Amino acid sequence: MFEFPVLVGDIGGTNARFALVEAKGAAPRLLSREATRQHPDPSSAIRAALAKGAAKGAAKGGGPAPRSAILAIAGRVDGPEVRLTNADWTIAGAQIGADFGLSSAVMVNDYVPVAAGAAGIAPDDLTPIGPHLEATGGARLVLGPGTGFGAAALVPYADRLAIVSTEAGHTDFGPTDAGEEAIWHALERVEGRVTVEALLSGPGLARLHAAVHHVRSGAPREKLDPAAVTEAGLSAEDPHAAETLDLFARFLGRACGDLALTFLATGGVYIGGGIAPRIVRVLRAGGFRAAFERKAPFEAMMRGIPTSVIAVHDPAFNGLAALASEGAAFVYHGQVWRAAE
Repeated sequence: MFEFPVLVGDIGGTNARFALVEAKGAAPRLLSREATRQHPDPSSAIRAALAKGAAKGAAKGGGPAPRSAILAIAGRVDGPEVRLTNADWTIAGAQIGADFGLSSAVMVNDYVPVAAGAAGIAPDDLTPIGPHLEATGGARLVLGPGTGFGAAALVPYADRLAIVSTEAGHTDFGPTDAGEEAIWHALERVEGRVTVEALLSGPGLARLHAAVHHVRSGAPREKLDPAAVTEAGLSAEDPHAAETLDLFARFLGRACGDLALTFLATGGVYIGGGIAPRIVRVLRAGGFRAAFERKAPFEAMMRGIPTSVIAVHDPAFNGLAALASEGAAFVYHGQVWRAAE
């Protein structure tokens, strides 16, 4: 499907990361990381990335320009043009193909390559949360809180692996006891709803902290930057921030458990995104795993499912390289543009 070199991109609401897979089976070579809001459109960001990549490789004689592309996009890929969920970009394979003289361009949901990468992820690239368990086969689940909340499942299908992308972040999420209910009354709604993404994301962390502060102090406060909430919670400088991180871990465990039940993910749950690697200590403290396993009448099954944080940087790149080089091993949904012959 892909003519090499293949441009691969992981395009999110905050950053767009680009790399080049120069030959079949080759590891991706990072070009650059571009702030989404600093470019008017994706082609502008790609031009900047290719220019930086060429500058890095100038001493080595440079390299050939890309001939095709596969782009992972943080949005619903349901047409030839995809709108980013959390940024003002519209991405069209035909436009990118024309702008860079490509033979083909494929767009997939951003968690499709993370799922593909989970197929061959090494144990050293995982940080276990909870007991060290061996995966017993079956479906695998990948998800991650970041600018938004993404999730996909990797499901064995005959001799191939089917990747099922989801919009699980936009499902409703509610309290389970009186303490949580008090916080729910103070939570900022997003279009009238409290969804998984409204809590389990960077903006969600800020919403949750503001609600906890309101309930505990009796007074509202402005939302903090999510990074500030994380820093204050980990350092115990702010007891409301520390409680926020504990709640975030518990809610993430609950959401992971719900999705593991949905897909019967006995092959394991792999957590990516930008937040989880920063709060591993909190996730390991117990609230995450207890909430994950509390799924009667299937608690025994849940206790046998390993949960891990993906420790490798930019995990989508390895998955994108796998899709470019070993595409026949996977079944997945995407939008395909090809140049007219």
